[in-house]
Amino acid sequence: MKWFLATLLMLWSGAVMAATPIKVMILDGASAAAYHDWKLTTQVMKRELEETDLFVVTVVSAPPAEGDFSGFHPDFAKYQVVVSNYDSQDWPAALKAQFEAYMKNGGGLVVVHGADNAFPDWPAFNEMTGLGGWRKRDAPAGPKWYYQNGKLTSDTAPGLAGLHGKRRPFRLTARAPDHPIMRGLPAEWMHAADELYTRLRGPGKNMTVLATAYADPANRGTGFDEPMLMALSWEKGRIFHTTMGHDAAALSCVGFVTTFQRGTEWAATGRVTQKIPKSFPTADTVSFRPDIAAMDPAVADGVLTTLPK
Repeated sequence: MKWFLATLLMLWSGAVMAATPIKVMILDGASAAAYHDWKLTTQVMKRELEETDLFVVTVVSAPPAEGDFSGFHPDFAKYQVVVSNYDSQDWPAALKAQFEAYMKNGGGLVVVHGADNAFPDWPAFNEMTGLGGWRKRDAPAGPKWYYQNGKLTSDTAPGLAGLHGKRRPFRLTARAPDHPIMRGLPAEWMHAADELYTRLRGPGKNMTVLATAYADPANRGTGFDEPMLMALSWEKGRIFHTTMGHDAAALSCVGFVTTFQRGTEWAATGRVTQKIPKSFPTADTVSFRPDIAAMDPAVADGVLTTLPK
């Protein structure tokens, strides 16, 4: 009888966990840079998360970079994970302390593409992301990180952080296949045309590089395998960092969608329950979602007759 009751309790607990959605905040807002359409990409990411039926998503938009933050007090503690689609130069000290407290207490963070450009002078944030680019980051921000001869290498030579060539498809290589986010993914797969970030700098503490991509010198690349997907820890918090996702077309890549959904679940819970879709790209073939790409008005209106492959 006790065994029967214990089994029922376990089944009930599992059902409650499965039925309870993960609360997600997508943080966005105007930044000093105009090269990312954050209003559009936020809606794309919101759709990608909500379609799994695992997440309930709230969008929180910060004031403009030079705006008034005196009334901006997001309740981070309400959410299991914050997805940052936000690039800002700085925050008031009290707001930074509030976010640090959230992460120290076990909060989750997902950093997407240009969000790793933010906060060059905030040490805790740069430890959370592991590495970042632009905004005059140089040697004091930490070394550059890349794979060389199959090993993660740090390079302390000075030089401004952040560079990318023209948007082209590129192949990713799995580096931590046993990590929950990566488990079941192929050893290599193609990513749709996107900016391939290189020369990123940062402390690289508690950082596991999940996947890399070769930065071809013919396209302003370094000739190294650059980190594309990372998992990190900071205090009790978990962080998933993807450098991909410049626009709706890049976000429509099935490889991006899958790793973003899985990475967000892992950052929130420490585990991944989602299956790999049959349409996941191969080592030689790009796979994208036309329904997501069409969220870009240029695609929907037929301005782009084909998506870059």
